[in-house]
Amino acid sequence: MIKDLVTKTRSYRRFFEDHPIPIETLRDLIDLARLSASAANRQPLKYMLSNEKEMNAVIFSRLKWAGYLKDWGGPEEGERPSAYIIVLGDTEISTSFDCDHGIASQNILLGATEMGLGGCMVGAVERKHLRKDLHLPDQYEILHVIALGKPKEKIVIETVGPDGDIKYWRDVSGTHHVPKRPLEEIIIRCDKAD
Repeated sequence: MIKDLVTKTRSYRRFFEDHPIPIETLRDLIDLARLSASAANRQPLKYMLSNEKEMNAVIFSRLKWAGYLKDWGGPEEGERPSAYIIVLGDTEISTSFDCDHGIASQNILLGATEMGLGGCMVGAVERKHLRKDLHLPDQYEILHVIALGKPKEKIVIETVGPDGDIKYWRDVSGTHHVPKRPLEEIIIRCDKAD
Protein backbone atom coordinates (compact mmCIF):
# COMPACT_ATOMS: atom_id res chain seq x y z
CA MET A 1 0.00 0.00 0.00
CA ILE A 2 1.21 3.54 -0.74
CA LYS A 3 1.00 4.58 2.95
CA ASP A 4 3.56 1.90 3.86
CA LEU A 5 5.92 3.14 1.15
CA VAL A 6 5.53 6.77 2.23
CA THR A 7 6.08 5.82 5.89
CA LYS A 8 9.30 3.95 5.01
CA THR A 9 10.57 6.83 2.85
CA ARG A 10 12.54 8.80 5.44
CA SER A 11 15.54 11.15 5.29
CA TYR A 12 18.37 8.66 5.77
CA ARG A 13 21.77 10.18 6.51
CA ARG A 14 23.90 7.10 7.22
CA PHE A 15 24.47 4.36 4.67
CA PHE A 16 26.48 1.25 3.90
CA GLU A 17 28.90 3.16 1.69
CA ASP A 18 30.34 -0.01 0.18
CA HIS A 19 26.91 -1.03 -1.19
CA PRO A 20 27.12 0.04 -4.86
CA ILE A 21 24.24 1.60 -6.75
CA PRO A 22 24.57 0.85 -10.47
CA ILE A 23 24.12 3.71 -12.93
CA GLU A 24 21.15 1.84 -14.44
CA THR A 25 19.40 1.99 -11.05
CA LEU A 26 19.94 5.76 -10.97
CA ARG A 27 18.57 6.01 -14.50
CA ASP A 28 15.47 4.04 -13.41
CA LEU A 29 14.95 6.53 -10.58
CA ILE A 30 15.31 9.47 -12.98
CA ASP A 31 12.67 7.85 -15.18
CA LEU A 32 10.26 8.13 -12.22
CA ALA A 33 11.14 11.82 -11.99
CA ARG A 34 10.64 12.21 -15.74
CA LEU A 35 7.08 10.94 -15.40
CA SER A 36 6.26 13.43 -12.63
CA ALA A 37 3.82 16.30 -12.95
CA SER A 38 5.38 19.58 -14.10
CA ALA A 39 3.96 23.12 -13.98
CA ALA A 40 2.58 23.96 -17.46
CA ASN A 41 4.31 20.69 -18.49
CA ARG A 42 7.50 22.70 -19.12
CA GLN A 43 9.69 19.87 -17.72
CA PRO A 44 12.67 22.13 -16.91
CA LEU A 45 14.46 19.69 -14.60
CA LYS A 46 17.73 17.98 -15.48
CA TYR A 47 19.78 15.57 -13.38
CA MET A 48 23.46 14.88 -12.86
CA LEU A 49 24.23 11.36 -11.61
CA SER A 50 27.18 10.15 -9.57
CA ASN A 51 28.04 6.69 -8.33
CA GLU A 52 31.84 6.93 -8.54
CA LYS A 53 33.91 7.37 -5.41
CA GLU A 54 35.92 10.39 -6.58
CA MET A 55 32.93 12.41 -7.75
CA ASN A 56 30.94 11.34 -4.68
CA ALA A 57 33.72 12.76 -2.48
CA VAL A 58 33.54 16.10 -4.29
CA ILE A 59 29.76 16.28 -3.89
CA PHE A 60 29.88 15.16 -0.24
CA SER A 61 32.35 17.94 0.61
CA ARG A 62 29.81 20.57 -0.52
CA LEU A 63 26.86 19.37 1.58
CA LYS A 64 25.74 20.20 5.12
CA TRP A 65 23.97 17.47 7.10
CA ALA A 66 21.18 17.43 9.72
CA GLY A 67 21.04 20.97 11.04
CA TYR A 68 19.22 19.96 14.24
CA LEU A 69 22.02 17.56 15.21
CA LYS A 70 24.51 20.20 16.36
CA ASP A 71 27.12 17.70 17.59
CA TRP A 72 27.13 15.68 14.35
CA GLY A 73 29.14 16.78 11.32
CA GLY A 74 27.59 14.32 8.91
CA PRO A 75 28.18 10.72 7.94
CA GLU A 76 31.58 9.27 8.75
CA GLU A 77 33.68 7.56 6.13
CA GLY A 78 32.08 4.18 5.46
CA GLU A 79 28.60 5.63 6.19
CA ARG A 80 28.46 8.11 3.34
CA PRO A 81 26.10 7.85 0.36
CA SER A 82 27.17 5.55 -2.46
CA ALA A 83 25.39 7.69 -5.07
CA TYR A 84 24.01 11.16 -5.65
CA ILE A 85 21.50 12.81 -7.93
CA ILE A 86 21.98 16.54 -8.37
CA VAL A 87 18.64 18.10 -9.29
CA LEU A 88 19.05 21.01 -11.69
CA GLY A 89 16.76 23.61 -13.19
CA ASP A 90 17.43 24.42 -16.83
CA THR A 91 17.03 28.20 -17.07
CA GLU A 92 16.88 28.00 -20.87
CA ILE A 93 13.53 26.23 -20.45
CA SER A 94 12.20 28.20 -17.46
CA THR A 95 13.41 30.57 -14.75
CA SER A 96 10.79 29.30 -12.29
CA PHE A 97 10.80 25.68 -11.15
CA ASP A 98 7.72 25.94 -8.92
CA CYS A 99 7.28 22.71 -6.99
CA ASP A 100 8.49 20.49 -9.84
CA HIS A 101 11.70 19.49 -8.08
CA GLY A 102 9.85 18.54 -4.88
CA ILE A 103 7.42 16.32 -6.77
CA ALA A 104 10.15 14.70 -8.88
CA SER A 105 12.44 14.17 -5.90
CA GLN A 106 9.72 12.53 -3.83
CA ASN A 107 9.10 10.12 -6.72
CA ILE A 108 12.84 9.35 -6.77
CA LEU A 109 12.87 8.71 -3.02
CA LEU A 110 9.74 6.53 -3.15
CA GLY A 111 11.32 4.51 -5.95
CA ALA A 112 14.55 4.17 -3.97
CA THR A 113 12.60 2.89 -0.96
CA GLU A 114 10.80 0.34 -3.12
CA MET A 115 14.25 -0.87 -4.30
CA GLY A 116 15.48 -1.34 -0.71
CA LEU A 117 17.51 1.88 -0.79
CA GLY A 118 17.13 5.12 1.11
CA GLY A 119 17.93 8.73 0.52
CA CYS A 120 17.97 12.26 1.76
CA MET A 121 17.03 15.42 -0.08
CA VAL A 122 19.77 17.90 0.86
CA GLY A 123 19.05 21.59 0.41
CA ALA A 124 22.08 22.87 2.36
CA VAL A 125 24.49 22.86 -0.58
CA GLU A 126 27.48 25.07 -1.25
CA ARG A 127 26.08 25.77 -4.71
CA LYS A 128 28.72 28.18 -5.97
CA HIS A 129 31.56 25.82 -5.08
CA LEU A 130 29.78 22.69 -6.32
CA ARG A 131 29.03 24.41 -9.63
CA LYS A 132 32.73 25.21 -10.05
CA ASP A 133 33.85 21.72 -8.92
CA LEU A 134 31.59 20.04 -11.49
CA HIS A 135 32.19 22.56 -14.31
CA LEU A 136 28.44 23.03 -14.52
CA PRO A 137 27.27 25.32 -17.36
CA ASP A 138 25.61 28.57 -16.24
CA GLN A 139 22.21 27.59 -17.66
CA TYR A 140 21.72 25.04 -14.86
CA GLU A 141 20.62 26.11 -11.39
CA ILE A 142 21.43 23.65 -8.58
CA LEU A 143 18.11 23.12 -6.79
CA HIS A 144 19.18 20.41 -4.33
CA VAL A 145 21.07 17.14 -4.06
CA ILE A 146 19.62 13.69 -3.34
CA ALA A 147 21.99 11.42 -1.42
CA LEU A 148 21.31 7.71 -1.93
CA GLY A 149 22.48 4.44 -0.45
CA LYS A 150 21.59 1.32 1.48
CA PRO A 151 20.32 2.70 4.84
CA LYS A 152 22.49 2.02 7.88
CA GLU A 153 20.24 3.62 10.45
CA LYS A 154 16.86 3.08 12.03
CA ILE A 155 14.34 5.91 11.84
CA VAL A 156 11.26 6.07 14.06
CA ILE A 157 8.29 8.37 13.51
CA GLU A 158 6.60 9.62 16.66
CA THR A 159 3.95 12.18 17.52
CA VAL A 160 5.05 15.69 18.45
CA GLY A 161 4.94 16.02 22.23
CA PRO A 162 3.02 18.56 24.32
CA ASP A 163 5.96 20.98 24.10
CA GLY A 164 5.44 21.22 20.31
CA ASP A 165 9.10 20.46 19.55
CA ILE A 166 9.45 19.23 15.94
CA LYS A 167 13.25 18.81 15.96
CA TYR A 168 14.47 15.36 15.01
CA TRP A 169 17.00 13.74 17.35
CA ARG A 170 19.04 10.60 17.97
CA ASP A 171 18.95 8.48 21.10
CA VAL A 172 21.98 6.84 22.73
CA SER A 173 21.63 3.77 20.48
CA GLY A 174 21.73 5.97 17.35
CA THR A 175 18.06 5.55 16.45
CA HIS A 176 16.86 8.65 14.62
CA HIS A 177 13.52 10.01 15.95
CA VAL A 178 11.31 12.20 13.76
CA PRO A 179 8.37 13.97 15.45
CA LYS A 180 5.31 14.48 13.24
CA ARG A 181 2.31 16.65 14.06
CA PRO A 182 -0.93 14.67 14.63
CA LEU A 183 -3.46 14.55 11.80
CA GLU A 184 -6.04 16.45 13.86
CA GLU A 185 -3.62 19.37 14.20
CA ILE A 186 -2.96 19.83 10.49
CA ILE A 187 -6.50 19.65 9.13
CA ILE A 188 -8.23 23.03 9.28
CA ARG A 189 -12.00 23.24 9.31
CA CYS A 190 -13.66 26.19 7.63
CA ASP A 191 -17.22 27.01 8.58
CA LYS A 192 -19.31 28.76 5.98
CA ALA A 193 -19.94 32.43 6.61
CA ASP A 194 -23.35 33.58 7.90
